[in-house]
Amino acid sequence: MSYFIKRKKTLQIKVGNVKIGGMAPIAVQSMTNTRTQDVVATVSQTKRLEKAGCEIVRVAVPDQEAAQAISSIKDQISIPLIADIHFDYRLAISAARAGADGLRINPGNIGGKQKVKAVVDIAREFNIPIRIGVNSGSLEKDILKKYNGTCAKAMVESALRHIELLKSFDFHNIKVSIKASDVHRTIDALRLFSSKTNLPLHIGVTEAGTLYPGIVKSALGIGMLLAEGIGDTIRVSLTRDPVEEVRVGYEILKALGIRQHGPEIISCPTCGRCNIDLFDIVEQVEKNLLLNPLPLKLAIMGCVVNGPGEAKEADIGIAGGDGTGILFKKGKVIKKFPQEKLVEVLLKEVEKYEKDTDSRW
Repeated sequence: MSYFIKRKKTLQIKVGNVKIGGMAPIAVQSMTNTRTQDVVATVSQTKRLEKAGCEIVRVAVPDQEAAQAISSIKDQISIPLIADIHFDYRLAISAARAGADGLRINPGNIGGKQKVKAVVDIAREFNIPIRIGVNSGSLEKDILKKYNGTCAKAMVESALRHIELLKSFDFHNIKVSIKASDVHRTIDALRLFSSKTNLPLHIGVTEAGTLYPGIVKSALGIGMLLAEGIGDTIRVSLTRDPVEEVRVGYEILKALGIRQHGPEIISCPTCGRCNIDLFDIVEQVEKNLLLNPLPLKLAIMGCVVNGPGEAKEADIGIAGGDGTGILFKKGKVIKKFPQEKLVEVLLKEVEKYEKDTDSRW
């Protein structure tokens, strides 16, 4: 029996040409780690993110030079760009005028009410959304005092306060994120917030860390929320090349059966029956198909006897042992061949599958 996720329907907004909320596909986004002022480096990284499937990119805007660079960056990329603003409301104004498709602010550090209004006015003028970003490390002093420190309720109160401020200016083109660096607090805050509003939500575990801890925290935090129907866009935060963030984001969505982007590889953990270098074979296949968006299920198994049966749901599969390789589809053995051609045979079958898929469409 398949697992069905009942997703919460939220209000829909648009970031550039990408629809967010309102049952639109959950978007995968990332953030460049280049200096935004370095247009060449930022464009190059963004194009790599695009190839990996990134649908929205965010860039840091620490000064006016970075804000002005947005215009040149936008001319050379294909996905919507969000300007990440802190402390100086004038940077948000400049970024919007330079062509940003959205603004990410924490109203609590932008300044007084009139400065926030200036940001709202420019967003309204250019018809772009504002993402209210609340992080556990940047809550207002009075809220921290009220709750005796940072907690889920404190973060939600901060978010609701900022939402009311923007709505007081008759601005409703809003997306919200509430993030902490620990999984429990992030989940608790977003569950609570989701129960109180129907605004579109961007979810993630902030500052999740290096590759392995970051993947685990993000898979748990983002995955548990998505499984409950909460979330309209996601970002996996890793101290790593941001392309890895996109890849992990799609793996989370694939694991939950929400979105299929790129091949899903089934491979056994190996045991005493395995007498091929399965690690190397899987690595070669992954490397060759890393940027391939084709949604199909591949199996790479280390045992000719059990492989097809254990991976009978795979569209295409290979297994090897004792010098012999086999190709199977949906558990049925198609042909045998020399073991050293395992990778070659699989990649050729994927190419054939891709051509057949294109011809059907």
